[in-house]
Amino acid sequence: MKEVLKNKVNELVFIWQFAIDDFKAKYAGSALGTAWAFLQPIITMVLYWFVFQMGFKSQPVANFPFILWLMAGLVPWFLISEALPGATASMVEYSYLVKKVMFNINILPLAKIVSVMLVQFVLIVFVMICYAIGGYFPDVYYLQLPIYLIYMLILVAGVSYITATLYVFFKDTVQIVAIVLQIVFWLTPIVWDFAVMPEFVQKILKFNPIYYIVNGYRNIFVYKNGMGQGIGMQIYYWIFALILLWAGLKLFGKCKDHFADVL
Repeated sequence: MKEVLKNKVNELVFIWQFAIDDFKAKYAGSALGTAWAFLQPIITMVLYWFVFQMGFKSQPVANFPFILWLMAGLVPWFLISEALPGATASMVEYSYLVKKVMFNINILPLAKIVSVMLVQFVLIVFVMICYAIGGYFPDVYYLQLPIYLIYMLILVAGVSYITATLYVFFKDTVQIVAIVLQIVFWLTPIVWDFAVMPEFVQKILKFNPIYYIVNGYRNIFVYKNGMGQGIGMQIYYWIFALILLWAGLKLFGKCKDHFADVL
């Protein structure tokens, strides 16, 4: 038992170190280095704010300044939209490791996700600072953040193991993932207020697991509404993510012995 536990701890440490190295390698050679990882989403938030508030004259939502309301929805989306394409391409990107007999390739998609989570942690702190400047200080609701971070890790990992497997055999997978992400972005109330939709449309859109994450962040930062969902929907979201993870690991496990032959 101790040996198994020790091996698991060593594996987690290795994933963490691999994720950090991957994060550094991604921006190696650029003038600003890893600063780009944080500048890009911040600039994106400013652009969305300029288009929607300055261009479309968006009004405060729930009596909250639009820019702060927008931040709470965009920050979790940055993790999903960055982690999924990266994890999808991980087998091809690290094909030289896939061909090594002794290397545990199961960690590659996960390490890609963890490397993006490093940025997520910094962005959450950035949002907290912006909220504090606006007069909205951390409270007990912020303790829910780990719940949504864990959920995102499970959900994105489940999808990534499926798409990473498919990408080895079907090179169009990355393009399909990019298109699906665009569709999901606009079907999720990230830059638009969920309340403007008719009630029957709201009921349908709530089955989107990304809604659970975005709404969860807004319940923490804006609405102060606890978990924000009934127990039935909570169970649905977690079962959906866990089944997706199980299916992804199953597919990955069945196909991984053939990866080296294709790459």
